[in-house]
This record gives sequence, structure tokens and C-alpha cells, in this order.
Amino acid sequence: MIPVLSNILGDRTGGTVFKCFEIWHLLYIGVTAAVIAAVLLLLRRRSLEAKEKAQRLFIDAAFGLYMLDFFLMPFAYGEIDVEKLPFHVCTAMCIGCFVTRHVKALNGMRVHFALLGFISNLVYLVYPAGVMWHGVSPFSYRVIQTLTFHGIMTVYGLITLVYNRESLRFRYLYRDLILIAGMTLWALLGNFLYSSSLRPYKAVYNWFFVTGDPFGILPAETAVWVMPLVNVALFFAVAAGIYCIFAAVRKAGKQSRN
Repeated sequence: MIPVLSNILGDRTGGTVFKCFEIWHLLYIGVTAAVIAAVLLLLRRRSLEAKEKAQRLFIDAAFGLYMLDFFLMPFAYGEIDVEKLPFHVCTAMCIGCFVTRHVKALNGMRVHFALLGFISNLVYLVYPAGVMWHGVSPFSYRVIQTLTFHGIMTVYGLITLVYNRESLRFRYLYRDLILIAGMTLWALLGNFLYSSSLRPYKAVYNWFFVTGDPFGILPAETAVWVMPLVNVALFFAVAAGIYCIFAAVRKAGKQSRN
């Protein structure tokens, strides 16, 4: 059974290789966009309960896919990939979105986790360098699982923002700043614990890109101090921009009704 699973889930090499912005990557983006359009169209005149159920369906699917991956990675890669621990913003927001969706006391943070999850997963879906670098077939488990996960999280994030848009008011923007800062501290903790020189083997991680510049522009000794601040500023600016978009939509809606 183990050899069969390893053969099915293992990286496929030779032939077509997954590359960013080529046909298979564009197909994943197109499918995600089509799912978003279909969900918004199907739920346009449905009840609030139906919309809530759709949101739960997508976050439950993303969380289940993420948890299942830890059980399948040993067959696919021969080990559990430490890189997939929830210290990257995409995976951390999956857990955060799942918890805020199912724990009533945290419902007030639901849309804020969804917003950060939407931003981060959309960025990865548009530029999935993490799977491209492996040079494997677009039909490999590694590619299918990773892009499907980020696609589902992108769908969940957007429909949650659309159906909870009243929560995206500027008086609540401070919550996003707190969440982004908290995510940065969480990633710093993960990088310290798993990249520490005290570990018996040498491993260097850069979760949430807070300990090094992913583009290699900043010197390493500078990036370790600058990148945490850059991340907070950049993600907060994007979040504020999305708040502005929803504010403009609300304003346009009021004007059309008058």
C-alpha cells in the first residue's frame, strides 16, 4: 500500500513542467476566478444562512485539505515538510479563519482573518514560486494540493469580505494592524525556534519573509531588522486599500438608491 501511495503522490518529473504564468498556472487562476463568480452568482439572492453555510463549507474544505496534507506528505515527499508548519501567513490564516468561524467568542475577528488570508493566498496563487522551484509536473500532488489549497482560501476570503462588508469600516482597521503585527511576531518565533543554531541540524527558514528579503535586494544583516517592519507596512497598506474599495462601493450603492 505504501509503495502505491508513494507512486501516486510522489513528484512527477519529465515532460511538462509547472511554470508560473504558463497554461497550467493560468488554468488554476481561471478555475479559482470561475468558482468565485459562480458562488457570488448562485448566492446573490439567497438567505444570510445560505451565505454563512457557503463560507463554512470553503473554510472547512481548506482546513481539512491542510490537515490531510500532513498525513500524506510522508508518502509524497518521504517526510513531513517543516516548511508547511503554520508560520507562513497563508497557512496561519487558514487555522485562524477556521477558529474564528467556529468559535463564537472570536466572531468579531472573522472578517479580519479572512482579509489577511485573502491577500496572502491571492498573492501566492498569482505567483506560486514555491511549487515552481521544484520543477515538477503540473499533475504532481505537490502542485495540485498547494494551488487547490490557496485557491480555496482565496475564494473563502473574498466571499467572506463580500458577505460581511459592513465589518470593513475604517473604525475597525486597527484590528487588521494588530493581526498583521501579531502574525509577524508569530513568524519571528517560528523562524527563531526552527532556524536556531542550537538545533542538531542546520536548517534556515524564512516564514512570512520576516528574516530575509525574498528578492535579495537588502543585505542579510539589514533585512533581518527591516523586513518585519516592511511586512507590517505593506500588508497594512493593502488592507487599507481594500477598505477604501468597499467604502467606495457602499458610497456608490447609496448614491444609486437616492
